[in-house]
Amino acid sequence: MISDKVKNILLDKMTILTDIQDKDICLVGPVKLPVQLEDKIVTFQWYNWLPLEGLPSDKEKLLESLATARLADGQQSSVLVYGDFEHSEEALIRMHSICHTGDIFGSKRCDCGFQLRQSMKMIVEHGSGALVYLANHEGRGIGLFSKSLAYILQQEGYDTVEANHALGFPDDTRSYVEAITVLKGLRQKPVTLITNNPKKINALKSFGMLIADHIPLWGDISDYNRFYLATKVEKSGHIQNNDEILLAKENVS
Repeated sequence: MISDKVKNILLDKMTILTDIQDKDICLVGPVKLPVQLEDKIVTFQWYNWLPLEGLPSDKEKLLESLATARLADGQQSSVLVYGDFEHSEEALIRMHSICHTGDIFGSKRCDCGFQLRQSMKMIVEHGSGALVYLANHEGRGIGLFSKSLAYILQQEGYDTVEANHALGFPDDTRSYVEAITVLKGLRQKPVTLITNNPKKINALKSFGMLIADHIPLWGDISDYNRFYLATKVEKSGHIQNNDEILLAKENVS
């Protein structure tokens, strides 16, 4: 049984949101989160959310259910907010899909780790924004185990799209409904999206998020990931802002 004292602390930091599919989400925060960003410490406001499928939408009942819910068996997504995100006239948004190998281990097979850290720097330098970390987006939605199998296929010459198809998956199965519901709960004004992926722009627009602009983000390009990045431009329509990403496969080393 959770004490009244604990409930009084927590209930005020919990918000129940309902998405366009009438599914409830519990948003928790903000939590002050000091982050080492290169040579300085930056304090973000951290929010976490939980889809309430199979869990009570009443906040007190939800608290009482946590001890038996086994949430560690799954993963929850979260948001890092910087500055006056709700009220500032301009704010940057990064919808970042989890990449266990790139974000944690620093893998050079992709540019995800670079994009994660660079987006955080851009948001801080801009003065206002949010980085949404999407925990169920590994491998463009196929999961970490399936991603490891796709990597084996890529080592044998498949590109990233072909590998997903060979395993029976579409190119991209990611959904942004929960993330957009959370963002709209935190801010009503337009945002500028940091992305190379037009599907993310279209997703936000289709669910009523106001997009002022977008900023492509390329970097950390090397012989380890050049073929992967070129495939994303050629087959997934990623926005190219310079000549570093070669469109023609025959020109990729």
